[in-house]
Amino acid sequence: MADFEESVSGFKVRGDWVDAVEHGERIVSALREIGEDDDVTVESDALEEFDEWRPKSHERIDEDVSEKTAEKASVEEGKGEQEGVDPDEDLQAAGEKLAESYENLDEPDEAVDKWGDSLDHVARAADSAGRKALRAVEGAVYRNVMTQIAPYYFDNELVSANLKQTGRGDGPDYVFEVAINDDDLSIRVSNKLADFEEDHDRWHVDTEKVTEAVEAAEGVEAPEPEQTADAKTTSNPE
Repeated sequence: MADFEESVSGFKVRGDWVDAVEHGERIVSALREIGEDDDVTVESDALEEFDEWRPKSHERIDEDVSEKTAEKASVEEGKGEQEGVDPDEDLQAAGEKLAESYENLDEPDEAVDKWGDSLDHVARAADSAGRKALRAVEGAVYRNVMTQIAPYYFDNELVSANLKQTGRGDGPDYVFEVAINDDDLSIRVSNKLADFEEDHDRWHVDTEKVTEAVEAAEGVEAPEPEQTADAKTTSNPE
């Protein structure tokens, strides 16, 4: 395991790709074990979201992690999108409401209501169209520009994390920092990580059964999967 640092800003590791992968696995394992306690609540959806984003042994930072980060950072869906309404449908509905308002000019209150409904549909259509356009541009800009100068980041109600590459060539280095957003939970994670350090001399990084190995990803040899070992197998059995 590479050098591990703990501070008020989170849990940080500096090392090669396998070190970054291992750090993410330890954080996820710690949170899962803590979540099994009856008196502790760990939001499972948020944990799974982070587990999906964190770097994996078979991934490439500039492809897989970049794409996952761009997807997470994209503009959230507006009300129209959440309801599955296309902008064209909203515009059509707005026209219908507008026509109805003219049909009810002899009833001012009803005409005003129809006019208001029409404006709501127009606004929602513009919102949906704008979000879709911005989302497409944002994804392209993030993948092609921002990831060249900024770390890959992840943020939800459970954790805030960032991963950056600090070197290239034969042995690229990485800095992976994860902060637990709840202070009490962060203390529990700290204690659990300390337990891992004490109980497990060697952490077996999870690998896919079929993988092109980490040397294809970042020039680092992938750990050999052991069929009988899980992610926390110790190298000193008693």
